[in-house]
Amino acid sequence: MEISYERLVSKAEDVVDRYSGEAVALSDYLAEHPEVSEREFQSSKRHAELLCRLGFEVEYPFLDIPTAYCAKKSNGEGAKVALLVEYDALPEIGHACGHCLHGAMSTLAGIGLAPLLDEGDIKGTLLVIGTPAEETNGAKVTMAEKGVFDDLDLAIMIHSSGNKSYVRYRSLAMDAMEFSFKGKPAHAASCPWEGRNALNGVQLFFHALDMLRQHIRSEARMHGIIHRGGDAPNIVPEAASCRFYFRAPTRAYLDHLVERIRKISLGVAMATETEVEMRNFEFSFDNMLSNEAAESKMEEIMKSLGIEISEEEGYEGSSDMGNVSHRCPALQPKLAISDEPLVTHSREFAEAVTTSRAHEALILGSRALVRMALTIYCDGDLRRAVREDFERAKHGEELF
Repeated sequence: MEISYERLVSKAEDVVDRYSGEAVALSDYLAEHPEVSEREFQSSKRHAELLCRLGFEVEYPFLDIPTAYCAKKSNGEGAKVALLVEYDALPEIGHACGHCLHGAMSTLAGIGLAPLLDEGDIKGTLLVIGTPAEETNGAKVTMAEKGVFDDLDLAIMIHSSGNKSYVRYRSLAMDAMEFSFKGKPAHAASCPWEGRNALNGVQLFFHALDMLRQHIRSEARMHGIIHRGGDAPNIVPEAASCRFYFRAPTRAYLDHLVERIRKISLGVAMATETEVEMRNFEFSFDNMLSNEAAESKMEEIMKSLGIEISEEEGYEGSSDMGNVSHRCPALQPKLAISDEPLVTHSREFAEAVTTSRAHEALILGSRALVRMALTIYCDGDLRRAVREDFERAKHGEELF
């Protein structure tokens, strides 16, 4: 006899309750022992070991990424869902983005769903994927390029938020670019005319970009720093460089913008009689694609759990989750961990992740993830609608 959706939810949430204490302890351990991007050795190990102990088939490391893993449960042909786990911290201020908390949230949801596959209640495949380094060289970029998400019906995670919860998260496409100017050294006092000042190239490049701002879409972002400015005041700088993040609401427009910027750098080099090289110093992130069918269903689920849904915040920086959304239907709702306004990447947020309010959010978010995954496994019509929205967004994206 087929078990109803409501009974499946009840069975999975009983398991969530049983292991919630262990998930909270995992989150608190990570908060107390933060590991920065690409150094999350203990963080990833503790997630992977917990999933392995509970019967998941675990590949660790995964894709030659030392701190990535992929845990799997399968039961025949059916829907394929991935729960994504983050666990990297920020330098100096620890888990000020809440990765310890919402990473454990995904792991707990996976634990709740596992018995349904083991005992034949649902058909399909469940992946719980450890995705390191979201704050820098997001591992989801590499995973997306290598096809990890290509055949999924849904990839989902929930991200910690201050005091607001919402589903329709949007992020900007981003390119992290370094411009290295090469000049000619000379004594800056006795014969400066013999030199060619690479720092002049960097300074003029900054001014040129400021002039460009008038002629780009207002939603685009350009912000950078001087990375290297010279070695001593009495030497005409032979080498200087700057690093920028360029962002835009669509990958197509960002590619268009970066090509304009490339031409500007060449013009600056010509004007200063220097040479310039342009390169990515971190992976590029894509914008987050929308999915009306999936987002509407997730809003319904979160409301059913008593979560107050706020208006979305508009474009929110950039994330490697955007790259996932270009490969399969993907969601990254935000879930409040506080009753007071909090700003991510702050010391106050880092302190909040170990509060009882945050622990409640961890368990509540796991329930929401379980319910959304189960709708994908059980509702073929929703699955098809989510796929259609994904294809429409992927192929219908215009320049801007």
